[in-house]
Amino acid sequence: MSEAAKEAHIPPVEGEKVAASMERDETSMMTNSYKEIARVLENSDRTNPRVSSIAQWIGCAIIEGRLHPGDDLNTVDLSKQFQTSRTPVKESLLLLEKEGLVTVPPYRRPYVAQVSLEEIREIYQVRTNLLMLMAELIVRTASDEAIASLKARLLPMREMAAAHDVDGVFWASVAFRNREAEICGNRQVKRILDSLGLRTLQLRHLSMKLGRTYAEQRLSDRERLVSAYEERDASLAVALTCAMVLRSLKILEQSGWSGFQTTKDDDLWPDRVAVLQK
Repeated sequence: MSEAAKEAHIPPVEGEKVAASMERDETSMMTNSYKEIARVLENSDRTNPRVSSIAQWIGCAIIEGRLHPGDDLNTVDLSKQFQTSRTPVKESLLLLEKEGLVTVPPYRRPYVAQVSLEEIREIYQVRTNLLMLMAELIVRTASDEAIASLKARLLPMREMAAAHDVDGVFWASVAFRNREAEICGNRQVKRILDSLGLRTLQLRHLSMKLGRTYAEQRLSDRERLVSAYEERDASLAVALTCAMVLRSLKILEQSGWSGFQTTKDDDLWPDRVAVLQK
């Protein structure tokens, strides 16, 4: 197993301690990260709890950047780590392959997947338009009580940001967006956003981690967004939403992240962004 895999969000202990740790996670209240990953995996593929549990651990390690693109995922080592046979491990990796986080080539060792800038831009194009629609729907249809539930999430996010808890802020931000999708009044918007899967979570976490200098602006924009919802200002809510998502994309584009694959279309996106900003 690679050094990155050893440092990932897989318990550093081995044998019975790992199995016991996993059993506790399966029977007790999961963290926000595991809850969200479990929710997405359940939407994409209903599978047995052990496979889902292993996929959650590995998926969280990839999303939060403890496993990096290109890192080997040795099924023998992982099966020992989780005190199980190789079959559930293989099934969990196939599940994560469907989500775009893992590549399982024939007759070769699985590894953490790379992603092209073209694919990232396509994902963000879809996501930007969906979130802009969602913002407008919240202004038009959400109740005052529903909007207040969004506002209640802001203070904990600020407290986590003050404590430099990047992962905490990230999963709180994911929960904020999920709540927006719940109150917008259009179940299809939420369904389509969910269909973008764990790959989107990986990109969103990477953007937040790389864009720490924008942490205050990100929180301020979210506070302004909730104020726009309260004031029923659709134009401002849509503009803020678009700006936040495109800023995240720009951070990714300029990062030089090692997980990128380059394609011939990498230079075509600026024109598409200009269309979204009109």
